[in-house]
Amino acid sequence: MTQEEKLNAVYRLTTGLAQQMEKSRIADYTELLHSPFRLIWLNILAGTARGVGIALGFTFFAATIIYVLQVLGALNLPIIGDYIADIVRIVQHQLELKTF
Repeated sequence: MTQEEKLNAVYRLTTGLAQQMEKSRIADYTELLHSPFRLIWLNILAGTARGVGIALGFTFFAATIIYVLQVLGALNLPIIGDYIADIVRIVQHQLELKTF
């Protein structure tokens, strides 16, 4: 292998490595690490968005479950209907309680 072929191989290798680093956006990450207030702000925003999303998702899920239980309770199934009616009554009672 000649000197020129070795240099071309090293050039191709470093060019590929540079492209991979650009794809991974490592420069943006290191820039973010050098500004801690921006990092904190982005983490606060991400945590808030995650919390709101979880709250909305759980609210929708719980409302759907309560609705399904009410519909099943209205069917007056012998054993299941009484059990579901008790669960619905307990949940509605908890929702009506004032926590302050």
